Amino acid sequence: MGSVYLSRTRGNQPVALKVIRREYAQDEEFRRRFEQEATAARRVQGYHIVPVVDHDTTGPQPWLATTYVPGLALDQILIEHGTLPLPAVLQLTGCAAEALHAVHKAGVIHRDMKPSNILIGSEGPWIIDFGIARATDATQLTRSGGLIGTPQFMSPEHAGGQDLTPATDVFSLGLIAAVAATGRHPYGDAGAITLATKIANTEFRPPDLTVYPEPLRTVLERTLAADPAARPTPSELAELCQELGERPLRDFTGWLPAPIAADIAHREQLARHQAETEPGPDSGDAAGADTAPPGPAAGAATVPPGAAAAAGTAPPDAVTSDGYTPTQASLPGEQRPHDPT
Repeated sequence: MGSVYLSRTRGNQPVALKVIRREYAQDEEFRRRFEQEATAARRVQGYHIVPVVDHDTTGPQPWLATTYVPGLALDQILIEHGTLPLPAVLQLTGCAAEALHAVHKAGVIHRDMKPSNILIGSEGPWIIDFGIARATDATQLTRSGGLIGTPQFMSPEHAGGQDLTPATDVFSLGLIAAVAATGRHPYGDAGAITLATKIANTEFRPPDLTVYPEPLRTVLERTLAADPAARPTPSELAELCQELGERPLRDFTGWLPAPIAADIAHREQLARHQAETEPGPDSGDAAGADTAPPGPAAGAATVPPGAAAAAGTAPPDAVTSDGYTPTQASLPGEQRPHDPT
């Protein structure tokens, strides 16, 4: 949906600033839906949720700001460090389920649960981008007849173009757990569209879950049920994962393998260093890219006009780009792919 920048509030708190792509910004129906979804997302509060702190739909390009988490996206962890130990996956799944409980309680459906929308930090996993994908539906469906979301992590009802309920997020979380623990997708190694087709037909050809170890298999059998009504609620899934993992979900002492924990600790250190040594937005000085901590995704090095809180209407701690350029969210010399989500 756009590019993500590392930015800061007027109170000098780091935020992830997502600036929406121009083709969406030019569609008034999208702006209306984006405003609706962003407003709903700001109501969501709970454990393991990266909250939306501000947004704007009136400028040349709409934007959305969330609290910045100096961690690693799950997809990045799987690429750079490989699969996670089963206890960590159970804890990750249980915590993400707790987050989904809060999301659904606020009347929001995530609709695009995937590894890149789960950030892993020292204090557990964090869900981002809840509910925002729905804002693109009218624009995208009108243009291409396609579906919004990530095909290989859709639920059967989502892949089949049916109405969605909160149970769609539970199915997607089950797929994420399978991949995070084993690197194997329950529906095989085909391309994304082929996987979505297999998922849509899961009632007639369910995946072979016998290849997955216990207790992960128990989680998958529950979450990957073809019938949405047969899947556990997020609260039930959280309790199941805590029981199977034999560890309190909120005990994060040593919950990650040492290399991953060290990588995250390094990012946290960079974030603290930047906050201590660099001037805030009100000073008028640019934040230095050479010391920028890595963010959830890479973006361009400048923010388009309009990605600032409106003068006279912004809350005291609102996002602003006046007087400085947000730093690119990547380590010096690190090559990160552009995030088109």
